[in-house]
Amino acid sequence: MSKHALIWDLPLRIFHWLFSCTVIASWYTSDQDNNLIELHMQLGFFALGLLVFRILWGFLGTKHSLFSSFFPTPKRLIKYISDIKNKQVQKSSGHNPLGSLMVILMIVLISLQAISGLFINDDVFSSGPYYDSVSKEVEQVMVFLHHNVFDFMIAAIGLHLLAIVYYVHVKKQSLILPMITGKKLTDKINKADEITHSKLWLALIILLVVVAFVYWLVVLNAPAIEEYYY
Repeated sequence: MSKHALIWDLPLRIFHWLFSCTVIASWYTSDQDNNLIELHMQLGFFALGLLVFRILWGFLGTKHSLFSSFFPTPKRLIKYISDIKNKQVQKSSGHNPLGSLMVILMIVLISLQAISGLFINDDVFSSGPYYDSVSKEVEQVMVFLHHNVFDFMIAAIGLHLLAIVYYVHVKKQSLILPMITGKKLTDKINKADEITHSKLWLALIILLVVVAFVYWLVVLNAPAIEEYYY
């Protein structure tokens, strides 16, 4: 009977699926014609909170959630590509170096998308809480980022989906099921890489800190917007 070992902790898995759903929902609500732009802004705040949580979890979480365990340094990437060429790829319990590169890329892209949204104003339906606190030049940069970074996100998501298909049909491995159950077959991982728990109490504390920070950022600390009537 096949045995499984816990690799992905529960907070990371919840983050992953919430993150995916938030990206899809943000895309759907971005069209001003559907009158959901206010929800789009709220989703942006939610995405920002998810990102802050993931960054903190990348320093405080379980083994395979830590940036130090998978950050795609040039040395790791070169070795991994070389091993692929020589057909000597070692077992990868967590993210492999190419997968790690995608994780970092998505964090950067979503960060740019969410942060830029705080500083833009469409002059019709909505405005970010900080749009009136920056110069017009900075606002134009933020508008450019917010309207163009998403194309790169779509490309990155497409590559991610292709990688999932490749793993299923070529390597005969599912990347989706382990991200649901948190477990991988023991013959596919190094025994020492199994984790014993998900640090749920720590995750809850971090979550409360993140919620407080986002509320402070977009509500308490946001500058009052002066309205002029003519």
